[in-house]
Amino acid sequence: MKTVGIGVDIVDNKRFTNLVRDKKFINRTFSKKEISNSKKISNKINFYSKRFAAKESFAKALGTGFRNGLNFKDVEVLNNDLGKPYYLKNIKIKQFIKKIKKIDNFELFLSISDEKDYSVAFTIIQKV
Repeated sequence: MKTVGIGVDIVDNKRFTNLVRDKKFINRTFSKKEISNSKKISNKINFYSKRFAAKESFAKALGTGFRNGLNFKDVEVLNNDLGKPYYLKNIKIKQFIKKIKKIDNFELFLSISDEKDYSVAFTIIQKV
């Protein structure tokens, strides 16, 4: 496999203290599934800040940021049965990677972590 993109982002969790109460921000930034999953988590500030960092790190790995039709809701961060985070490879993500990176087959790798004050995410896009 060949690495075709990497991205990292760090978020100050305090920024999300008020944002988690802002329904417009939440609905504009996170998917219905992400919002639904947040209801199972007691620490919503860190839950949302980690996902926000993951979305930003994905856009950096893509190399474009959020423009040309890519929106925060398009980048969906879920967890497998063991709790490992991953990006949902939806149609829009596949189209963007094909257009920007010129590849059809790829893997997305995501690592997210948080502490009291900060959340961080690291993304790798690899050609298969």
